[in-house]
Amino acid sequence: MKLYSSLASWWPLLSSPAEYADEVEKYWRLLSDHAVRPIETLLELGCGGGNSAVHLKRKCQLTLTDVSPHMLDVSRSLNPECEHVEGDMRTLRLDGLFDGVFVQDAIQYMLTERELRQAITTAFEHCASGGVALFVPDYTAETWRACTEHGGHDGEGRSLRYLQWDWDPDPADTEYVADMVYVLREGEDPPHVEYERHRLGLFSRSTWIRLLEEVGFRASAEACQGTPDETRTVFVGVKARDSVAREPINARSA
Repeated sequence: MKLYSSLASWWPLLSSPAEYADEVEKYWRLLSDHAVRPIETLLELGCGGGNSAVHLKRKCQLTLTDVSPHMLDVSRSLNPECEHVEGDMRTLRLDGLFDGVFVQDAIQYMLTERELRQAITTAFEHCASGGVALFVPDYTAETWRACTEHGGHDGEGRSLRYLQWDWDPDPADTEYVADMVYVLREGEDPPHVEYERHRLGLFSRSTWIRLLEEVGFRASAEACQGTPDETRTVFVGVKARDSVAREPINARSA
């Protein structure tokens, strides 16, 4: 997708790190409240441009992963002190374990139950005994609604505005789409427009809980207040202390 490849350098003008401060604080509280062990190391799967990491790195040692090398470059510019690893959350395996695993809205790119299970398994495999994982989908099947949003920011010599339209062409499947229009202006040149479609997964609360438990987590669904008129359903998985696991070490790619 263009947003994560040819347009990746525009990401900070679409989504600003400052916008993430309040929600990251809520996610950290959920992780901490459910953790059996202190969270000193945290793995983020699908870190994107590193906006959440800007706030999380003040609380623990972070390892950041993403399937897009272009987005990792954006994150490195914001979070040079963090380790960055290129990898797909469905198949990634590192040679260390972590006190916690965090997966934000990148989990929406899992389009089938099989892919969602793979991503949850990756989180489980990287949790130390007593570790905790937090998954933050934008929607579940129960909370999904068609909507539009817009935004963007001005930068040094360039500006971006976007329109996002979430809708569901086929309510019978496990997907919806986000049609995205980006209006880009650089220097004194006239703005130009880019369009792309993001296909995103949509699963019921019961499917989430079932998959988390089948993989081996003790699972729960939690209500997390987002904007004043929005409450998200997020999912917590705790890995029992008696689960078979490797010893936690500083993570490095296998």
